[in-house]
Amino acid sequence: MSQEIELKFLVHPDVTDALRAALNALPGDHTTPRKLLNIYYETPDMLLRRHDMGLRIRGVDGCYEMTMKTAGRTVGGLHQRPEYNVALTEPRLALSRFPQEMWPEGLDAQTLEPQLSPLFHTDFEREKWVVAYGKSRIEIALDMGEIRGGESREPLSELELELLDGRVEDILALAREHLLRDGLRQGGLSKAARGYNLARGNAPGECKALSVLELAPKATLEQGLSGALAQALAHWQYHEELLARGVPGAQKQVAHAVALARHILALFGVVVPRKASARLREQLSQFSDALDAETDTDALAWRVVCGSAKLTLIDWLVTCGWQPFLSEAARSKMQGSFKRFADTHLSRVAAELKAAFRQPLAGRDIDQLPRLERALHCAYVLAGFYPHDARQPWIEGWQALARAIDGNLVYQIEPLRKQALSVAPFWRHSGQ
Repeated sequence: MSQEIELKFLVHPDVTDALRAALNALPGDHTTPRKLLNIYYETPDMLLRRHDMGLRIRGVDGCYEMTMKTAGRTVGGLHQRPEYNVALTEPRLALSRFPQEMWPEGLDAQTLEPQLSPLFHTDFEREKWVVAYGKSRIEIALDMGEIRGGESREPLSELELELLDGRVEDILALAREHLLRDGLRQGGLSKAARGYNLARGNAPGECKALSVLELAPKATLEQGLSGALAQALAHWQYHEELLARGVPGAQKQVAHAVALARHILALFGVVVPRKASARLREQLSQFSDALDAETDTDALAWRVVCGSAKLTLIDWLVTCGWQPFLSEAARSKMQGSFKRFADTHLSRVAAELKAAFRQPLAGRDIDQLPRLERALHCAYVLAGFYPHDARQPWIEGWQALARAIDGNLVYQIEPLRKQALSVAPFWRHSGQ
């Protein structure tokens, strides 16, 4: 087994030549394009997919390899997945050659193999560069071709940076300093995931509302910070895919994700010094301004202001960019109880809302919307320790008021203000 660590980008056709020129300028070994044929297998009931596994046979120059990718972790466009590879003499499945410990409970090679059949193909030319950067060796692959599933086809134009050995931060730095440009955006979906979507008809997903962060009861403050940022990033990445496909409402959800990330940084600012996140906050602010000004949603998803902000967030999250800036006292706090922190700050959020909304708004409602949205974002981060039925009446009361203000539903605002204020706190040590 190997641990595959890749950073994936989608490449707009308009920038392919400029990108190839930038890659050729990097010192390293270059391999001319080679044709790769890939067949992905699945059962009729998508059994592998349900276990977050992907099985393929790849052919190149008459040689074949069978690969199983198992459940891993994706942060933005950075993919980390355990991978098992077996050399083959012909393009025929031989699942018994995978190690037994690879299989999750309930799956085994003998019963699974007869159920499998080709589901889709990804056929492309791969051009490669292997470069030394920082303390790492990094393979860069430019893939150009198509994905085929049934009668459907979709162009494939991707850039992948894979860590051969070294440090994850070197991949991120190489991308940021030499490759990032308009026409490049992080790919949250692997080729396999795109193939599955194509096989299912390739319908775009639906927009989703922000949800409450769920963490283990004994989570530390540091786990709360990383979990909250990862959730904001996942919301951003998911809706950026929809944004690029022109789905209504996607731009607003991307804006919510970016605002959530900024509010998370402010919330944890009592422990993490502002200088630790200065560059990240600046980039998020620049992208937020671009979101407010942009009307061409497809173009926005490909702009460097988007890619730079997201890549900086990925870097900060994956490398725990706050740690070098922490004092010894702050390090100790970061290992303390996130639940205690959550209870304290939920009380502060509630006090802020009461102060802002104690009196009728009298035409000041739109001015209070940013404050209300910030408070709700904090609640999404902090409320997950409590049962859904306990927390939802309080959260939904303020959500309803926010929707009424945002939609200028004048006659609903006053009764919803009173209703939100009347709901009792659900957290401990609330003072009530």
